[in-house]
Amino acid sequence: MEITDPTGAVVDLRERLDEARRFLDLDGKSKELEQLREKASSPDLWDDPDEARTVSQRLARFEGLFEMVGGLSTLIDDAEVLIELADEAGDTDTLDEAKGQLVEASQALDKLELESLFFDEYDDADAILSVHAGAGGVDAQDWAEIMARMYQRFLSDSGFAVTVEEVTEGDEAGIKSATFTIKGDRAYGTLESERGVHRLVRISPFDANARRHTSFAGVDVVPDLGDQADVEINEDELRIDTYRSQGAGGQHVNTTDSAVRITHLPTGIVVQCQNERSQLQNKARAMAMLKARLAEQARLDRQEHLNEIRGEQGEAAWGRQVRSYVLQPYQMVKDLRTDHEVGNVQGVLDGDLEGFVEAYLRWRRSEHETRGDSN
Repeated sequence: MEITDPTGAVVDLRERLDEARRFLDLDGKSKELEQLREKASSPDLWDDPDEARTVSQRLARFEGLFEMVGGLSTLIDDAEVLIELADEAGDTDTLDEAKGQLVEASQALDKLELESLFFDEYDDADAILSVHAGAGGVDAQDWAEIMARMYQRFLSDSGFAVTVEEVTEGDEAGIKSATFTIKGDRAYGTLESERGVHRLVRISPFDANARRHTSFAGVDVVPDLGDQADVEINEDELRIDTYRSQGAGGQHVNTTDSAVRITHLPTGIVVQCQNERSQLQNKARAMAMLKARLAEQARLDRQEHLNEIRGEQGEAAWGRQVRSYVLQPYQMVKDLRTDHEVGNVQGVLDGDLEGFVEAYLRWRRSEHETRGDSN
């Protein structure tokens, strides 16, 4: 970028930094930073490896944020001093140095602003992602398998740890469903953009007449809150079925009736797990996933109620088509919320989702500010 008005650039950068500070909630993070440092210094931290990993990741990110904000503030202040000195002495070299610092500050702020997009309550949580074939028969089941592979590639490339909880094979091809647990820094915040209905338009490989078909797959994403999920479950409201594990569910999938499917009768929510070694372990994991789904459903219900009070209209997240993938008669992937689109469909299907994730996060923050919910 070219700096034509250095003094104006200083004002603009300070405004951007203040806005990022506000959305990052540095006052709240300062208190949590002290708590994280106390936990990190505990001698028994690694008695629970998952907790230790979470603490270490959050501590490193928080310390990095404070270091970045402090460094940016100093960089902008130093540039302002150089501008004043250059003006007084008529020194173009000093002015060029100041401009270089302002460019550096602007680039660093771009990264900081991306961090500030992760502001929601559960953005830092691990996630549970499920893909379900929708309308479209065997084409939809093939589409669900393509999507499951797309997410696995994206998550692997992004450094997340992915566990396949269950895979239900399709009748002729593809899959009916797949469920993954994703662990890593801001897993839920990264994947929230994917919740909803995804539409594929292509020449069907299963149609002997090579006609164009439209297929649908649904994606559900909930934060994996573990023991923090504040949900009471009445065992009398559950139907628990066991069945034989199948598909590429991990190295421990076996041929005994160890897989578990739990149906929550009042809501119709169904969860399945086949990845663990025993039926008991699969049931425990399925119950944890059910709690996460019920907690998220309660949160969405509360949000829907608030939207009704505000007069906002819109379908529930699950019923809303969020993205279209078109292979014929042209090639394009377009997100219907953000209008972000790309022409490289194969790249997206190979896991290149970063642009869609960032566009959604920016759209979400804009919606948040429009509603007047900002902190």
